Amino acid sequence: MKKTDLPNKIPLFPLSNFIIFPKTTVPLNIFEPRYIDMINDSMRTNKYIGMIQPKSIKNEINIKPKLHDIGCMGKIVSFKETEDRRFLIELKGIIRFEISKEIQSSKKYREFEINFEKFYDDLKEKKENLKFSDLELIFKDLKNLFEKKGFIINWRALEKQSLDEIINALAMASPFTLEEKQVLLEAKDLEIRKNKITNILTTYTFDQYNNSTVQ
Repeated sequence: MKKTDLPNKIPLFPLSNFIIFPKTTVPLNIFEPRYIDMINDSMRTNKYIGMIQPKSIKNEINIKPKLHDIGCMGKIVSFKETEDRRFLIELKGIIRFEISKEIQSSKKYREFEINFEKFYDDLKEKKENLKFSDLELIFKDLKNLFEKKGFIINWRALEKQSLDEIINALAMASPFTLEEKQVLLEAKDLEIRKNKITNILTTYTFDQYNNSTVQ
């Protein structure tokens, strides 16, 4: 995809504790009427929607939550409508973006003007200078954390993917907090993201160590 092909506005899907990275694909189950409308409109145009985390969770349907400034634009690459009128889609991450401003409209979902300038590198095909051995300790600590949290990961299948796919997939699936996931999304490159994961895991390991010594 070229810079000139990027849209200047997209609909945003605020989803708490969920992130998507460029070059990764995630399944989504769409059932809220406003987001059914959003997917319908997107399928009629360029198939782009933006995933972004809210800063706070609002249960009231008419209150718009404040959003983080940075999210990731994805393209719908698979679409299926179920008998009960839900949409099952697959969204492929393309490039991260920064919110410019919200567009006022009569639509049920929210649209924003966005800017990609800080993230053009997401469009490049590049090889990272990370070795798989760099991830062994991360894998060990993540496996322990995932098991404690009741998460199930197919580690053998994961280890067959490229390094960026591995790190991004683990970041997306991790039982980290909303704020921690946002830090990983905003990390400039893969090396920084790997280090951020290590730092977050160190905090969890430290907490577990302290808890075990107190008891």
